Amino acid sequence: MSRFRRRGKRFTLSMPEVSLTPLIDTALTLLIIFMVTAHMFHNSILIQLPKGHVKEDREAKEELVVALDKQGSLYFEGKPITQTGLIKILKQKLEKQPSKPVFVQGDQGVEYGKVIDLVDMLKIRGGVEYVALSTEKAKS
Repeated sequence: MSRFRRRGKRFTLSMPEVSLTPLIDTALTLLIIFMVTAHMFHNSILIQLPKGHVKEDREAKEELVVALDKQGSLYFEGKPITQTGLIKILKQKLEKQPSKPVFVQGDQGVEYGKVIDLVDMLKIRGGVEYVALSTEKAKS
C-alpha cells in the first residue's frame, strides 16, 4: 500500500483483489459432475444382449470384451476398432495368458452368422482359445 499526501490529507491507495473463491467453487463443481458422469461414457455402446437364464461367474478385472452392434461395427473394450486392429491387439494381450477368455457381446438384432464369423475370426486369426458369448440375465 502506498500513502500519498495531497493538500495535507493522507489517503491510502489499495490494489483491487480478485476473489478466487467463486472460481474454485465452479471448478470443483465441474470436477464432481465429470467424475459422476464419467462412468456413463464407458458403456456408451448400445448393445441389447440376448437374455439367458444362467448367470456366469466371471472376473470383472482385465476382461477382454469384443462387442458387435446392430450395424456390424466392432468395439474392443468400448472403443471402435477394425478387424485387423482387433487381431493385432488381441495377439499382444494374449501373449502372457493365451488361455484367457474373450467375451463377445453381440446385439440380439445382429444376424447369428455374423456373430459366428466373429468367433471364427477370433479363434483362427486371433489365436484365442476360449470365446464366451455374453448374455443378459433374464428376469424370472
